[in-house]
Amino acid sequence: MADASFFDRMVSQLRSTSKYYTGYPKDLGPSRIIPFTSERQFVQLLHEGRPVVVAFTIKCTYTQHLDKVLEEAAATFYPHIKFVRVECPKYPGFCLTRQKTEYPFLEVFYNPEQVMIVYFTFHRLTHVATSLLRTMCHLHFCQRS
Repeated sequence: MADASFFDRMVSQLRSTSKYYTGYPKDLGPSRIIPFTSERQFVQLLHEGRPVVVAFTIKCTYTQHLDKVLEEAAATFYPHIKFVRVECPKYPGFCLTRQKTEYPFLEVFYNPEQVMIVYFTFHRLTHVATSLLRTMCHLHFCQRS
């Protein structure tokens, strides 16, 4: 019994202190991730003046984990950073123009002219993505109103 209470306390502590812990579902409210529907919609998002994080995905276990991380990040950084998910099997033309062969990957757009490609193997992708988003928010973007 003592082990169970220790375990419960440990999990509770982990859940309360780790911003991006995804072991248990959290109530994040409605999804803040914008589904990609067209290049026109995407260009309109870029012209709104906020950074846009675009996740290029296919259906796989890596994407399922990345989706959880993106949902939490989108809820945290809303409305300062917009998040878009592109399902590449539905929009192959848009994904093929990126000339990448491994999925998932992220691109971060600061404005229509500036893009920063975040392209790592999955095992580093979620860690790098959360660190990058925190840095973006604290350096500049989240201080705007």
